[in-house]
Amino acid sequence: MNIDKFDIAILEALQKDARISLQELGKQVGLTSSPCWNRVKRMEEAGVIEGYSVRVNPEKIGLTETVILHVTLDNHSDEALFQFGQALEAVPEVMEAFLVSGDYDYYIRVAVEGTKGYERFLREKLYKIPGIRNSKSSFVLRRLKESQVPLRRSAQVEK
Repeated sequence: MNIDKFDIAILEALQKDARISLQELGKQVGLTSSPCWNRVKRMEEAGVIEGYSVRVNPEKIGLTETVILHVTLDNHSDEALFQFGQALEAVPEVMEAFLVSGDYDYYIRVAVEGTKGYERFLREKLYKIPGIRNSKSSFVLRRLKESQVPLRRSAQVEK
């Protein structure tokens, strides 16, 4: 799918406020409502827009600790990687998980209720997933940046 400057402007506006009205969105990007709506629908259908969500502050709901887990598996077969990924999807504390290159196989970001919650998460959930050789934990002291997709850097943008 070709993405032009109007699509980028629409995506930027929706990343800032997914609840923006169609009229306001059109005004911000310089299009009338109908072509603006058509572009949004086209990007939804093409999978450029994957969905709409609400950002929740984890600390405000009692999830006071964010931990980055570094995990190495015993086995690296396609089946083992698939099963581990499926197991992670079922764990609500797992916010993100990345299969990575380097010293570890996965980087996993979890949100828990303090250190006791993290200990419970390890004992009751993570360590019950078969195939983990070792893990290392790093507690997040402060989040320095959280951002959206960097749209203006996209190589696919048509002028």
